[in-house]
Amino acid sequence: MTFFSSSEVLLSEKLLEITYLVMGLISAGTGIYNLLDHSNKNRFGTGIFWLILGIVIGFGRWIPSVWVGVLILVMTIPAILQKVTKGKSHAASKEYMENMANKIGNRIFLPALSIGFVAIIIALFTKLGALVGVGLGVLLAIVLMMLFSKDNKPATFFKDAVEMLGTVGPLSMLPMLLASLGAVFTQAGVGEVISNGVSEIVPKGNMTVGIIIYALGMVIFTIIMGNAFAAITVMTVGIGAPFVLAYGADPALVVMVALSCGFCGTLMTPMAANFNIVPVAILEMKDKYGVIKNQIFVALFMLVFQIVYMLIFK
Repeated sequence: MTFFSSSEVLLSEKLLEITYLVMGLISAGTGIYNLLDHSNKNRFGTGIFWLILGIVIGFGRWIPSVWVGVLILVMTIPAILQKVTKGKSHAASKEYMENMANKIGNRIFLPALSIGFVAIIIALFTKLGALVGVGLGVLLAIVLMMLFSKDNKPATFFKDAVEMLGTVGPLSMLPMLLASLGAVFTQAGVGEVISNGVSEIVPKGNMTVGIIIYALGMVIFTIIMGNAFAAITVMTVGIGAPFVLAYGADPALVVMVALSCGFCGTLMTPMAANFNIVPVAILEMKDKYGVIKNQIFVALFMLVFQIVYMLIFK
């Protein structure tokens, strides 16, 4: 309670920590739910995975870093052994969903839109931050859905969360791991290593070649890491700053478009699980790379367009 009562801790940090606590409790609850679910043939592995993930997310701030690392290693064991599975589905029947869709109509989109809307408003007009805005947006979405139907009770949202987490499985933790990997790479000086290597290839003062390598590097690094936000720091330190920005390019324009080039890599990699693999699991697609195959040509076209854009307006 010292953290929440301290006057030195910003309100935004306290609210964000509450958001993490709620997420952790939901994950831990999913673990307990699966441990008690005898229809899940891997209920112990599944329960351990979600329970540990909940502990790390909800209480990681107060757990020593070494122990967090140990918990994460233990958590990966059932995932590696493919012992994290989904139990009996409790999803609503198709008939019920069709009836509710006809009853609610286009209002069904309001809860989803409210999440993004509240996040933007909070980010632009307060100092709480976008992540807190997302949490408040989710709360508003829950209230709206409860107003739409009396069937939507707190237990309903929890069961839906269990259903969704069970469908996505261990892939749900991949974005967090990849974001952490970006921080580790930056701290380890990977950007400097890349910079030294590129300096032997790129002619000194040739901004055109620097921009092309910067953009392609963002794509390649994002494909490897699955996260353009993790790649942008490393690639900007290693290539963008010394080989593009140092020669007078507009930092706002070049870095912004370079990040967008990284998103082209996001469209082409299974490492971006939340974009390209999770939808496959949710939609039960037969081709696990079906999403990527439908995006790759658009990604390549946008990449070329954005490189040309940077070269013209740099």
